[in-house]
Amino acid sequence: MTRLAVTPPAPPRFATTDPEVEVGLHRIFCVGRNYAAHAREMGNDDREPPFFFTKPACAAVATGAVLPYPRATANLHHEAELVVLIGKGGADIPEAEALDHVWGYAAGNDLTRRDLQAEAKEMRRPWDMAKGFDASAILGPFHPAAEIGHPAQGRITAHLNGTLRQQGDLSDMIWSVAEIISHLSHLVTLYPGDLIMTGTPEGVGSVAPGQDCVVAIEGLGEARFSYRG
Repeated sequence: MTRLAVTPPAPPRFATTDPEVEVGLHRIFCVGRNYAAHAREMGNDDREPPFFFTKPACAAVATGAVLPYPRATANLHHEAELVVLIGKGGADIPEAEALDHVWGYAAGNDLTRRDLQAEAKEMRRPWDMAKGFDASAILGPFHPAAEIGHPAQGRITAHLNGTLRQQGDLSDMIWSVAEIISHLSHLVTLYPGDLIMTGTPEGVGSVAPGQDCVVAIEGLGEARFSYRG
């Protein structure tokens, strides 16, 4: 019998609205520029086919975390996002069937080392180190779609030290959740535990040491974290 020479960490698990139920993560996919106003504030057109970048599952941390400020950046940005958890995998999923693959939803924060991203863009290099660093995805509790349905509208906000920094509505998304899932499944096979962060409204901005950041989505609660001062 062979033995495993290197044992990787166990996949991360996160809370749901049922204290007796947790969910595990496999991969994290993120949609770029999925709100028109945010696309414009980043200097891009309102609508283009959805594109994706990734974070490792180990980059995710649960709401309430108190974190060290990330290394290698002087311009760390918050991005409030609706998070979708895949419960049933598949490939080449028709849009009309896409929501059947969703286990549930949560509020999330896609943290970005904006200075590293800007440098990567200028040099036409990948964004990986700007997006996929340690503790770069803050996740609130997951709400089962079987109980809440599939939210297509609802206020989404980010507050920094109690001051409103981002606000929008889920109905402002350029690409719907069903469209995103279908498009992504034509690029890769989706598996249970895959997470999709669906883009952010306008108003992204920096988070400094000692500050508290709270993302909230109507009906889905909060994803909160703070950096040690």
